Amino acid sequence: MSVWPAWEVREGERATRWLHVRLDFGDGARIDALATVCEGWVCVEDVRARPALALEDLPLFADWIEGPLARACGAEAEPGPGDGAEPGAHRERPARPGEPAEHGLVARAYRAAQERGADPVLAVMDETGYSRRGALRLIGRTRDAGLLPSRHARR
Repeated sequence: MSVWPAWEVREGERATRWLHVRLDFGDGARIDALATVCEGWVCVEDVRARPALALEDLPLFADWIEGPLARACGAEAEPGPGDGAEPGAHRERPARPGEPAEHGLVARAYRAAQERGADPVLAVMDETGYSRRGALRLIGRTRDAGLLPSRHARR
Protein backbone atom coordinates (compact mmCIF):
# COMPACT_ATOMS: atom_id res chain seq x y z
CA MET A 1 0.00 0.00 0.00
CA SER A 2 1.22 3.49 -0.75
CA VAL A 3 0.06 6.87 0.55
CA TRP A 4 1.29 10.17 -0.85
CA PRO A 5 0.16 13.80 -0.48
CA ALA A 6 -2.11 15.33 -3.09
CA TRP A 7 -2.42 18.87 -1.66
CA GLU A 8 -2.84 20.81 1.59
CA VAL A 9 -4.94 23.86 2.46
CA ARG A 10 -4.18 25.99 5.55
CA GLU A 11 -6.66 28.29 7.28
CA GLY A 12 -4.85 29.89 10.21
CA GLU A 13 -3.81 27.07 12.54
CA ARG A 14 -6.05 24.55 10.80
CA ALA A 15 -4.73 22.41 7.92
CA THR A 16 -6.68 20.09 5.67
CA ARG A 17 -4.66 17.50 3.77
CA TRP A 18 -5.72 15.37 0.83
CA LEU A 19 -3.86 12.10 0.35
CA HIS A 20 -3.79 9.59 -2.49
CA VAL A 21 -4.06 6.01 -1.32
CA ARG A 22 -3.29 3.01 -3.52
CA LEU A 23 -3.61 -0.67 -2.70
CA ASP A 24 -2.22 -3.15 -5.23
CA PHE A 25 -3.11 -6.81 -4.78
CA GLY A 26 -1.22 -9.86 -5.97
CA ASP A 27 -4.11 -10.91 -8.23
CA GLY A 28 -3.92 -7.67 -10.23
CA ALA A 29 -6.77 -5.94 -8.41
CA ARG A 30 -6.23 -2.32 -7.40
CA ILE A 31 -7.97 0.24 -5.22
CA ASP A 32 -7.27 3.98 -5.54
CA ALA A 33 -8.75 6.47 -3.08
CA LEU A 34 -8.55 10.13 -2.20
CA ALA A 35 -8.75 10.77 1.55
CA THR A 36 -9.10 14.07 3.41
CA VAL A 37 -7.51 14.46 6.84
CA CYS A 38 -8.34 17.41 9.11
CA GLU A 39 -8.13 17.77 12.90
CA GLY A 40 -8.02 14.04 13.50
CA TRP A 41 -10.90 13.23 11.13
CA VAL A 42 -10.51 11.17 7.98
CA CYS A 43 -12.99 11.28 5.12
CA VAL A 44 -12.70 9.16 2.01
CA GLU A 45 -13.62 11.43 -0.89
CA ASP A 46 -13.35 9.01 -3.79
CA VAL A 47 -12.76 5.28 -4.24
CA ARG A 48 -12.05 3.53 -7.52
CA ALA A 49 -11.50 -0.18 -7.60
CA ARG A 50 -10.80 -2.75 -10.32
CA PRO A 51 -12.68 -5.04 -9.95
CA ALA A 52 -15.38 -3.12 -8.13
CA LEU A 53 -15.75 -3.38 -4.36
CA ALA A 54 -19.00 -4.64 -2.91
CA LEU A 55 -20.62 -2.41 -0.29
CA GLU A 56 -19.93 -4.95 2.43
CA ASP A 57 -16.19 -4.67 1.58
CA LEU A 58 -16.02 -0.94 2.42
CA PRO A 59 -15.55 -1.48 6.19
CA LEU A 60 -12.69 -3.85 5.37
CA PHE A 61 -11.21 -1.19 3.08
CA ALA A 62 -11.36 1.27 5.99
CA ASP A 63 -9.43 -1.21 8.17
CA TRP A 64 -6.77 -1.58 5.46
CA ILE A 65 -6.07 2.15 5.18
CA GLU A 66 -6.53 3.33 8.78
CA GLY A 67 -3.01 2.67 10.08
CA PRO A 68 -1.07 3.82 7.01
CA LEU A 69 -3.14 7.03 6.79
CA ALA A 70 -2.54 7.77 10.47
CA ARG A 71 1.22 7.27 10.00
CA ALA A 72 1.23 9.48 6.89
CA CYS A 73 -0.30 12.23 9.04
CA GLY A 74 2.23 11.76 11.82
CA ALA A 75 -0.14 10.06 14.28
CA GLU A 76 0.52 6.85 16.15
CA ALA A 77 -1.80 4.05 15.12
CA GLU A 78 -2.42 0.59 16.40
CA PRO A 79 -1.41 -2.08 13.89
CA GLY A 80 -4.35 -2.98 11.72
CA PRO A 81 -5.18 -5.79 9.31
CA GLY A 82 -3.54 -4.01 6.38
CA ASP A 83 -0.31 -3.21 8.19
CA GLY A 84 2.84 -5.15 7.52
CA ALA A 85 1.22 -7.70 5.25
CA GLU A 86 2.01 -8.48 1.67
CA PRO A 87 -0.29 -6.79 -0.84
CA GLY A 88 -3.27 -9.03 -1.41
CA ALA A 89 -2.88 -10.83 1.89
CA HIS A 90 -6.27 -9.56 3.04
CA ARG A 91 -8.02 -9.48 -0.34
CA GLU A 92 -10.67 -12.01 0.56
CA ARG A 93 -13.41 -10.98 2.94
CA PRO A 94 -12.88 -12.81 6.21
CA ALA A 95 -15.62 -15.22 7.13
CA ARG A 96 -18.17 -13.72 9.44
CA PRO A 97 -18.82 -15.51 12.70
CA GLY A 98 -21.75 -17.85 12.22
CA GLU A 99 -21.79 -17.58 8.43
CA PRO A 100 -22.65 -21.29 7.92
CA ALA A 101 -25.53 -20.83 10.38
CA GLU A 102 -26.57 -17.81 8.31
CA HIS A 103 -26.96 -20.16 5.33
CA GLY A 104 -29.56 -22.15 7.29
CA LEU A 105 -31.40 -18.96 8.18
CA VAL A 106 -31.41 -17.89 4.53
CA ALA A 107 -32.66 -21.28 3.35
CA ARG A 108 -35.51 -21.29 5.91
CA ALA A 109 -36.59 -17.72 5.07
CA TYR A 110 -36.37 -18.39 1.33
CA ARG A 111 -38.44 -21.60 1.48
CA ALA A 112 -41.04 -20.14 3.86
CA ALA A 113 -41.56 -17.19 1.50
CA GLN A 114 -41.92 -19.53 -1.47
CA GLU A 115 -44.55 -21.58 0.39
CA ARG A 116 -46.50 -18.39 1.23
CA GLY A 117 -46.24 -17.21 -2.37
CA ALA A 118 -44.17 -14.19 -1.28
CA ASP A 119 -40.94 -12.86 -2.78
CA PRO A 120 -38.14 -15.01 -1.31
CA VAL A 121 -35.48 -12.35 -1.92
CA LEU A 122 -37.48 -9.80 0.10
CA ALA A 123 -37.90 -12.39 2.84
CA VAL A 124 -34.13 -12.92 3.01
CA MET A 125 -33.59 -9.14 3.02
CA ASP A 126 -36.00 -8.79 5.97
CA GLU A 127 -34.46 -11.69 7.86
CA THR A 128 -30.81 -10.71 7.42
CA GLY A 129 -30.90 -6.92 7.05
CA TYR A 130 -28.93 -7.11 3.80
CA SER A 131 -29.65 -4.97 0.75
CA ARG A 132 -31.18 -6.70 -2.27
CA ARG A 133 -27.74 -7.19 -3.80
CA GLY A 134 -26.31 -8.57 -0.54
CA ALA A 135 -29.30 -10.87 -0.09
CA LEU A 136 -28.88 -12.21 -3.64
CA ARG A 137 -25.20 -12.92 -2.92
CA LEU A 138 -26.12 -14.69 0.29
CA ILE A 139 -28.78 -16.74 -1.52
CA GLY A 140 -26.16 -17.70 -4.10
CA ARG A 141 -23.74 -18.80 -1.37
CA THR A 142 -26.52 -20.78 0.26
CA ARG A 143 -27.20 -22.49 -3.08
CA ASP A 144 -23.47 -23.19 -3.42
CA ALA A 145 -23.56 -24.77 0.05
CA GLY A 146 -26.29 -27.11 -1.23
CA LEU A 147 -29.08 -25.79 1.01
CA LEU A 148 -31.20 -24.41 -1.84
CA PRO A 149 -31.85 -25.88 -5.27
CA SER A 150 -30.41 -24.31 -8.40
CA ARG A 151 -32.37 -21.35 -9.79
CA HIS A 152 -32.93 -23.38 -12.93
CA ALA A 153 -34.24 -26.49 -11.18
CA ARG A 154 -37.87 -27.32 -11.89
CA ARG A 155 -40.29 -26.99 -9.05
